[in-house]
Amino acid sequence: MAFFAKGKIFAAAASMMLAAATGAQAAQCGNTGAGFEAWKAEFAQEAKASGVGSKGLAALARATYATKTIGVDRAIHKAFGGSVENFMKRRGASTIISKGRSLKKSNAALFGKIERTYGVSPGVLLAIWGMETGFGSYLGKQNTVSAILTLAYDCRRPEFFYPHAVAALKLVDSGALSASSVGAAHGEIGHTQFLPGNVLTYGVGNKNLRDKATALASTANFLRGHGWRAGASAQANMGAIAGWNSASVYQQAIARMATAIDAD
Repeated sequence: MAFFAKGKIFAAAASMMLAAATGAQAAQCGNTGAGFEAWKAEFAQEAKASGVGSKGLAALARATYATKTIGVDRAIHKAFGGSVENFMKRRGASTIISKGRSLKKSNAALFGKIERTYGVSPGVLLAIWGMETGFGSYLGKQNTVSAILTLAYDCRRPEFFYPHAVAALKLVDSGALSASSVGAAHGEIGHTQFLPGNVLTYGVGNKNLRDKATALASTANFLRGHGWRAGASAQANMGAIAGWNSASVYQQAIARMATAIDAD
C-alpha cells in the first residue's frame, strides 16, 4: 500500500532531530539525484552523532538514489482520491473481507493471544494486513535503506523522513534489517508495512516484521499506543486507525472491513 503520512507521531521527533542537526549544519536536501552522494556524506556525520553504528553507516554508504520511490511519492495522492466506496473497490475490499474471515478462523490462537495482550480485535489487524500486502503475498521490492534515505534527502518532506532514515540505520545495526533488505516504495517494512521509526518504537520481539506473528503483534501494539480502546468497535477507534494512515478514505475502508470481519 502506498505511503500516506503513516505514523504521525514521528513529526515531533523529526523536528527535534532536525533542530539538533541544524546546529551542526544539517545536510542539504535536493530535488534530483545529483546531490545525493554529497548529502549522504553529511548525513553520515549526523547519523553517527545520533547513535548509528558501523553496520548502519556501511548500509548508508551503499545506498543509492531511489528513482522509483520518488516517482511513487509524486503520485501518492492519486491513490487516495474519490469516494470510500470506489477506494474499497479498487483495493479489493470484498476479497480482503472474505479471506480475512478465513484467516481469523485458521489463526484463532494467534489472534486470541494478541487481543488478550494488546486489547485489539482481529478485524482491524486483518483489514490492515490485507490492505497493505494482500496478507503477506507482496512485501515489496524496493531497497529499504535506499528508499528511506532518498525521502529524507528529497526536499518535499525531509522533516518527516529524517528520523525514519536514522531509525532504518539503527535497525541495520541491530540486525532487524540488512543493507539489502527490501520492502515498499516509501521504505515500509514487513507484512503490515511499518516505517522504520515505528519499528523501533512499536516493534515487538526481534522486530522482524517479515514474520507474520511479529508484524501483527507489532501492529496491535502500534494501535494501542495510538489510543485503541479494547472492547470498542473499529468505528469507535478511528483515532487509532488515523495514527496508522492519515487518509480519510483509508481509515473508513479499514473500519468497514474490520467490522465485517469481526462480525463473522
